[in-house]
Amino acid sequence: MGLKKRSKVSAEFNMSSLTDIIFLLLIFFMLTSSLVAPNSLNLKLPGSSNTQVRTSSSLDQVRISRNGNYYLNGRRVSVGILESELSQQSRGASGKYKFTIAFAQGTPTEYVVAVMDIALRIGADGILAAEKR
Repeated sequence: MGLKKRSKVSAEFNMSSLTDIIFLLLIFFMLTSSLVAPNSLNLKLPGSSNTQVRTSSSLDQVRISRNGNYYLNGRRVSVGILESELSQQSRGASGKYKFTIAFAQGTPTEYVVAVMDIALRIGADGILAAEKR
């Protein structure tokens, strides 16, 4: 008597459930990534607008030398004094306070970032400007 086994193991794999899971994960990550707000600095880039802008001569200027000296409107100040004076100017300004940040060529990045961090903390707009050679 020859009894044969009728149940054979199928070597096929059903991919439909795997693609459903991948699409659900894709939709989940797309929705959650749009909810995340990046923590960025408030810098104004050049552009055109119809709003009235103060001239550069009336803006306060923070200049940074290569060796890390900070100058506010031509007067040398330390970082702590710079923050307190900019904060005081920001409180007295009507509207959003703006100032320019100028740095010499070859200035280390951490000196420029320190001034941009001050602008972020006091809620001012720091406008980056390159110094003339």
